[in-house]
Amino acid sequence: MPDLEASNLAKTYETTAGPLDVLRGATLSLSRGESAVITGPSGVGKSTLLYLIGLLEPPTSGSLTLLGEEPLRASTAMQADFRNDHIGFVFQDHHLLPQCTVLENVLVPVLAHRSVTADDEQRARDLLGRVGLTARSNHRPAQLSGGERQRAALCRALINRPELVLADEPTGNLDAATATSVGDLLLELASEHDAMLLCVTHSPELASRFPKRFDLKEGTLVGAG
Repeated sequence: MPDLEASNLAKTYETTAGPLDVLRGATLSLSRGESAVITGPSGVGKSTLLYLIGLLEPPTSGSLTLLGEEPLRASTAMQADFRNDHIGFVFQDHHLLPQCTVLENVLVPVLAHRSVTADDEQRARDLLGRVGLTARSNHRPAQLSGGERQRAALCRALINRPELVLADEPTGNLDAATATSVGDLLLELASEHDAMLLCVTHSPELASRFPKRFDLKEGTLVGAG
């Protein structure tokens, strides 16, 4: 059985002009260690699908099984705990806290539920070393380049050893060379941690490196090659 199974996820928003169907029934599955990419034009619901799978928004209909659990059936508080324990997020905008150092930003998901231990701090430093940011660990985000901020965001996404990493346009704000570097790190780090990786991107270059690919068309997912 796949570790992630999304079945017929649909999302409808109520607007002043009437119901707006963003997703009409998206289905996909992933197992530990697998990486997949979702492509498609702007506005077709790619990010919305990630938010549904990541428990950031409830679907209008459909089901989600992750690691043998059905988190959509849980309370909002239980979903938040599940999300923090099992899902890591990387967004187009890094969302680093400007008042915190790079090291502190990486540790933020740990602080959501408990105090930071010496082992947590060592893991954060190890991750920063893996992405070449050891010398930047005490800097604030404003002192970093765009690529450095996104690399720090990768570390933050992995600090709790998530089984699922969701990446929404992770290279969208970066120049071509930096985007290639960050894309390489995203795939490498997910593989090293045996995590499932689901990425949304407009970049043909980044999409071409994923072994499994879906296209979102008219509210449904097509293909898995």
